[in-house]
Amino acid sequence: MISTAAYQGGPVLGIETSCDETSAAVVDESGIRGLAILSQDAHAAFGGVVPEIAAREHVRSLGVLVRHAMQQANVVDEEIGGVGVTAGPGLVGALLVGLNWGKAYAFASGIPLLGVHHMEGHLFGTALEHANAKPPFIGLLVSGGHTILLEARGWGDYRLLGQTRDDAAGEAFDKVARRLGLAYPGGPEIERVAADGKAGRFSLPRPMLSSRDHPSDAAYFDMSFSGLKTAAAMLASELERNGGLNGLVPDLAAEFQEAVIDVLVEKTMRAVKFTNCHRVVLGGGVARNSRLRNCLSERLADGGELYIPSGRLATDNAAMIAEVARHRLKNGERSSWSLNADPSLAFPGLVCS
Repeated sequence: MISTAAYQGGPVLGIETSCDETSAAVVDESGIRGLAILSQDAHAAFGGVVPEIAAREHVRSLGVLVRHAMQQANVVDEEIGGVGVTAGPGLVGALLVGLNWGKAYAFASGIPLLGVHHMEGHLFGTALEHANAKPPFIGLLVSGGHTILLEARGWGDYRLLGQTRDDAAGEAFDKVARRLGLAYPGGPEIERVAADGKAGRFSLPRPMLSSRDHPSDAAYFDMSFSGLKTAAAMLASELERNGGLNGLVPDLAAEFQEAVIDVLVEKTMRAVKFTNCHRVVLGGGVARNSRLRNCLSERLADGGELYIPSGRLATDNAAMIAEVARHRLKNGERSSWSLNADPSLAFPGLVCS
């Protein structure tokens, strides 16, 4: 049975609990009315996200964050017109917390529910701050769990160009940071330490950037970061055997960061040339990396357009989820009350080229 009521307009409540950020937001046609994000700090001691801890923290915080977002928006329950909630991908226990909360709220309020794909949310998020960040564009989505390069021909109409074949870029940042003795999350730590280092002192590979590749080859747009991560770990071990890493971590971090960014930027520019679309939208947690933003901006400076989310919309947040839901609810879509969490949820409207 689908949600009982059709969307009649009004603010949409968004809920995001796919990993270790708990977030609630209220969005309407004017933009973000209220947004609350709580980044869990209970995982730092473990060097990564512990799924059971993440779910418990969501249970503890979600209701408070919803009320906080609604107070910011100056709306009451009766004014909410629909609910959008992340249904996947993500950690199943964490997803279920937000999904069940959202379903209960929508059912009790008699308003429609819409399950949202987390990564499509990152596509929509940038448009909440940049009115021109709308299709057509090339989307580069880079996070801890995903690295996706696509052509957005319209909202809900996406062509997959390339993706990582193994580790996501954000995952590689985290693992290399741990190997270098840096704190979690690793991406910001690598960037912080690399600021004092010099790329090029050591040599790391740039995977899948062979000049022999052609757009007809799958490797032309695809990415791989597992081998790069291993190469960085092996180099660190070699340096330890030959006197230690003292004073060398900044240079090694800088070279690793540069290698990842070289791959991301070159693959994106290949997509720009192949599609003749010179508009690029960046999304996902790694979009907060200033070196990535600067390099893309430099490559697109001659006639291109780059749209970058602010820090609060690059990280996992409920505003982007609410905006996807608002768009799809307006088009008459609704989810069933049997909607379930799906850690492997397929990207809606995404077709292979």
